[in-house]
Amino acid sequence: IQELLRVMRTIDDRIVHELNTTIPTASFVGKVDPGQTCKELYESLMDAHTKRERIIKNCISQTSTVVKTLKEEREKAHEDAALLKQLRKEQTKV
Repeated sequence: IQELLRVMRTIDDRIVHELNTTIPTASFVGKVDPGQTCKELYESLMDAHTKRERIIKNCISQTSTVVKTLKEEREKAHEDAALLKQLRKEQTKV
């Protein structure tokens, strides 16, 4: 998931470059519609943010389910060190 999020952040990380290539210089003003290109950039950013948010929420949901299951198992087996370690790892992930 971390790698997927890193790839999805590319547009945010390159926003200055995106703005520089989206907003036309004086010599290109007549050839490019700045309003349309800015709108497309905005829609691209919003789409990326929406997808990223959905992935993050899905990850949180899945990890929370795993934590709940591990807590239930922990109640049954108090002395299981491996189970405790896995539970801590999943809690940290959330």
